[in-house]
Amino acid sequence: MMIVSAIDNTVLINLAVALGIGLLIGAERERSKNNPQNGNGQTDNTLAGIRTFTIASMLGAITSWMNFWLLFAALVCVAIFAAVAFYVRRDERLGLTTEITLLFTVILGALAMTSPILAASLAVSAAILLSAKEPIHGFVLGIVTKDELNDFLILAGATLIILPLMPNATMGPFNAINPHNLWLVVILVMAIGAFGHLALRVIGGRIGLPLVGMVSGFISSIATISAMGHRSREMPALLGSAVAGAVLSSFSTILQITLILTAISQPALQALAMPLIFGGVATLLCGGALTLNALHHPVADAGKVSQSFSVKTAFVMAGIIAIVLIISAGLNQSFGQAGLVVGSAFVGLVDAHAPTVSVASFVASHQLAAVDAALPILAAFSFNAVAKVIAAIVSGGKVFAWQVVPSLVIQVAAVWLGWGLF
Repeated sequence: MMIVSAIDNTVLINLAVALGIGLLIGAERERSKNNPQNGNGQTDNTLAGIRTFTIASMLGAITSWMNFWLLFAALVCVAIFAAVAFYVRRDERLGLTTEITLLFTVILGALAMTSPILAASLAVSAAILLSAKEPIHGFVLGIVTKDELNDFLILAGATLIILPLMPNATMGPFNAINPHNLWLVVILVMAIGAFGHLALRVIGGRIGLPLVGMVSGFISSIATISAMGHRSREMPALLGSAVAGAVLSSFSTILQITLILTAISQPALQALAMPLIFGGVATLLCGGALTLNALHHPVADAGKVSQSFSVKTAFVMAGIIAIVLIISAGLNQSFGQAGLVVGSAFVGLVDAHAPTVSVASFVASHQLAAVDAALPILAAFSFNAVAKVIAAIVSGGKVFAWQVVPSLVIQVAAVWLGWGLF
């Protein structure tokens, strides 16, 4: 008797969840049914309100509890009713939202009998989505451009479709390539670019070149410094803002190295934690001081960005990383730790992220100890700073370079200090 009572109590609880699901979604649909839409004084003449949705949810719960085929028959009947209702009001052009939601409510009611927590969570999500109709439509139609939407779809496809298909195993020459980690870096580059693009769209030019420099630094700090140098040469009045943007782009380099290590190898991240913290704090202090001096120089076109991220940049980065992985593995196999340090430093003249990925991949595949990962990465970081100095001199001249170089020197010194002390 106690077992039967327990089963009955469980069924009653699940039925109560199904009832709550119907009331929740039905209440939102009832509000939408009787409130004016888009400020034009018209109302949604949908045939389904709170009572209909509540009964639909209970119908799904009871029929699924009794028999699967009974639930199937109920779904077919509700689908027919929804199709007839849509046909009757087809000239009103109100969409299929209510009809699809009605079918979804039946399914949620059935799901509540086996997974009430999941069903309730989906119901709340659906209610939020339905209630946020106007903000979502306004955002998609009035704010997001077609190119931005395409970029989002590319990023979603790369993350949800391609990434799960990538083998998570080392392969290729010297057993150096891990396709999963390589593609993860591609996604990371695109995602950071998209985040920076969103920041520029929301904030615009109120912070000016310092923000642009920090955001652009996620893609290429060397290219950012070059662009800032050209801007300062063309518009000398923006020299302070350009210098702040150039310095803060180096902070993006440190942050991106941190994110790469987080994604690929936690032990390598722990070995480099203090150097990255020291370097990041030093760069922020320098960049922050420069930004405070430059805030009175607004930049009107800072928010006029063309695209969310560069797919070409992401794939070029992946190609560089693949080459560096093979070269580093060959040097490491032939010359050991010394070869890895030299190879990482050489590649650091072009990009500091690729050696980071290669070293972190070696640690992740147990080809290199975590404590040995710091030196080659710091060598690449230091030689990358040398390339930034060259870019500053070539693009902005001596005046621009003399204001950027001290911050780069402080940043490199802080990184090595963090490594030496800890």
